[in-house]
Amino acid sequence: MNVALLGYGRMGHAVEAAATARGHEVHVKLDVDDNADGAGIDAARFAAVDVAVDFTQPSAVLDNVEATMRVGVPLVIGTTGWDDRAGEVRSIVEEHDGALVHAANFSIGANLFLRIIERAAALFDRFDDYDPYVFEHHHRNKIDAPSGTALRLAQAVIDGIDRKTHVQGGNPDGAIEPDGLHVASLRAGKAFGEHRVGFDGETDVIELVHLARGRDGFAHGAVLAAEWIAGRRGFFSFDQVLDNILSGDDTGGPD
Repeated sequence: MNVALLGYGRMGHAVEAAATARGHEVHVKLDVDDNADGAGIDAARFAAVDVAVDFTQPSAVLDNVEATMRVGVPLVIGTTGWDDRAGEVRSIVEEHDGALVHAANFSIGANLFLRIIERAAALFDRFDDYDPYVFEHHHRNKIDAPSGTALRLAQAVIDGIDRKTHVQGGNPDGAIEPDGLHVASLRAGKAFGEHRVGFDGETDVIELVHLARGRDGFAHGAVLAAEWIAGRRGFFSFDQVLDNILSGDDTGGPD
């Protein structure tokens, strides 16, 4: 499989290593200076590309989606912070009968962790004395806070626990509202990603933790998604990729 990298920073390098390790060739590498407004994505350059992987900036996502769909190349998006434009992205993909997989976090472990949290929240829903919370820690240069993964974890808790209805992020003035779920973010050092979901009760505390050891897990998941999307059409989340794999069908190709 020939891969194009949109964004050639730390994650781009990690995806390159993961793709090469799985026998793929990185055919095109475009960094910010090579791809202003998606101009680096053209039919001639991408003629031999099977799939593109985007780890850029939120402001670049829409242009990259438009350009890759126009040249008929499936896209995997690992960039975060563009949720408010998801409807536009889906429309572009559908207009071009294209293919796209997106995720706030492509780590297989982090996504399985989310499923564990969904189950945990359903269990704690029956016990009002346990107060849930979400904490995340990333490197000081991360742009969005809370992280996309933290927000997905928070939504899983809210969906599973009736007494929690909305997120309260940061450090609010005064007490947390009774139906608010506190999501706290720390930006310091070089942490790759730590997410904790706790249930704080009168007699004990249960805390579930996912700790990323590096970028390799994110890169491996993105390459897995790239393999899966080849030959498909549609707008997919990484959850759907995992559902397919967990059901025993990890072959990729058309449905």
